[in-house]
Amino acid sequence: MNVVDLLWLVLASALVFLMQAGFLCLETGMTRSKNSINVAIKNLADFCLSTFVFWGVGFGLMFGLSQGGWFGTDLFALDLSASSPSLAVFFLFQVMFCGAAVTILSGVVAERMKFGAYLFVSFIVAGVLYPIAGHWTWAGLAGFGGSGWLADLGFVDFAGSTVVHSVGGWAGLALVLVVGPRIGRFDHGANKSKIVPSSMPLATLGAILLFIGWLGFNGGSTLALNENVPGILVNTVIGGCIGAISAGGLSYAVRHSLDVDQFINGTLGGLVAVTANCFAVSTGAAALIGLVGGMIVFFFSQILEGLKIDDAVGAIPVHLGAGIWGTMATGLYGDLETLDTGLGRLEQIAVQALGVLAYGVWTFGLALIVFYLGNLVFRFRVDAEGEILGLNITEHGIRHESEVIPAGPPLLESEA
Repeated sequence: MNVVDLLWLVLASALVFLMQAGFLCLETGMTRSKNSINVAIKNLADFCLSTFVFWGVGFGLMFGLSQGGWFGTDLFALDLSASSPSLAVFFLFQVMFCGAAVTILSGVVAERMKFGAYLFVSFIVAGVLYPIAGHWTWAGLAGFGGSGWLADLGFVDFAGSTVVHSVGGWAGLALVLVVGPRIGRFDHGANKSKIVPSSMPLATLGAILLFIGWLGFNGGSTLALNENVPGILVNTVIGGCIGAISAGGLSYAVRHSLDVDQFINGTLGGLVAVTANCFAVSTGAAALIGLVGGMIVFFFSQILEGLKIDDAVGAIPVHLGAGIWGTMATGLYGDLETLDTGLGRLEQIAVQALGVLAYGVWTFGLALIVFYLGNLVFRFRVDAEGEILGLNITEHGIRHESEVIPAGPPLLESEA
């Protein structure tokens, strides 16, 4: 890897890291002020923990010498300061992807989960679920260690519609089923007690930061600054923008007003949908993929509400729903020569469907078992009193300024 490619991957890693700030703003804005500190610190804490776990265990499971295409068996706890610059920057880029997959769960179960239990969940996702799933498709990206079984069959997921986003979405779905809805969310039936967010401007800022970060997410997945990058970036932007228009337009048609959170999540849904295929589709196809991605986010949200599944920020429709669509769209619209799998159109579609099924069974199945058992050992959810009071105070002993009722005029420093 030459110096220009190294620089590009470092910059792309920084852009993907910016997505953590995007998630933080998005989730904090879409939840209540009494939980804002908890939501914010979770986004920093899960990144720190997942980085440590991915360095120690996950990177080896994902990119180490392949055991039958299922998981890696070396490259654990590497001394990256003594390794080649190419390997070090590759690790840097990949650990950002791991952090993004883990953070998806934070928004799903916001406002009701113990901080320690959330760290346990982050450990499981970063150390087991995500890296083993990633090995099946991306094992060969490091240039050594073999390839994964799904990649050998011809499965394609360029930047992670399934490997990152659907894995996070499946795990989030399992977790929310174990933890349950927030108090009062469905007291009057599905979609009758929607919890008012604290700051939609802050949530919108989060979406914009995520959009910016996505340029590194997709553009950096070339692992080189080559002639494919501009087209990838254009398709990424087009997909995200059309997704916003699609979901926003649908919500307006149904509710006769612009649903801001649907417009935001439609943007993210469009971005998720083009992530798997942005390198192999035309601009028109990227627009169509984003259009459908936004629609899926809207309808998926209605389905979850009908089932009384309380996803606090709409992460499951965005990352799971649009992720599945983007993976299938790779087979439907991807240029077969660019995909370079040697498969025909119908064969490619079938392999993409197999990948969706395999990731769903692995991630959702194992996550549901582990989270259910973990919840039996140490209850994941805060008690009702703590949830009503807010996680800022019950989990961290800190009140948000707006929650404090002053006892009298503030003392001046000279009076203290």
